[in-house]
Amino acid sequence: MRQFEYWRIFCIWRRVFCQCEVINMKQTFITISHLDDFMASSFVHPGNTLILKKEPNEYDDEAIAVYSPNGAKYGYAANSSSTVARGTHSAGYIYRDFDQETKCIVRFRLEDVAIAELVNGETETEH
Repeated sequence: MRQFEYWRIFCIWRRVFCQCEVINMKQTFITISHLDDFMASSFVHPGNTLILKKEPNEYDDEAIAVYSPNGAKYGYAANSSSTVARGTHSAGYIYRDFDQETKCIVRFRLEDVAIAELVNGETETEH
């Protein structure tokens, strides 16, 4: 049954992604990983607006943490070839696109992973 659910989500994601390519939209999607590592992540649902903040650490110089508008940490933007969903970009790819933080909208959620779309023109700079 779980395999069917994965296939259904993949088909929906593929349909949305292909539509974006056909009409040549400049949309950027990312994979949000490690949602199960944080208790507040049960509140991540499609349609939620989340905040992405650069947060380099000892494991990843291009780490981007994902927060709720209230400041609760939900996870990280995936930055490994084994965690980035096909058709989405890595944290390293989007790292140069904003200063310190930006926003994204959750489009899909499956277990401990979510796919979100970056919101263009909604960047905020903190120095």
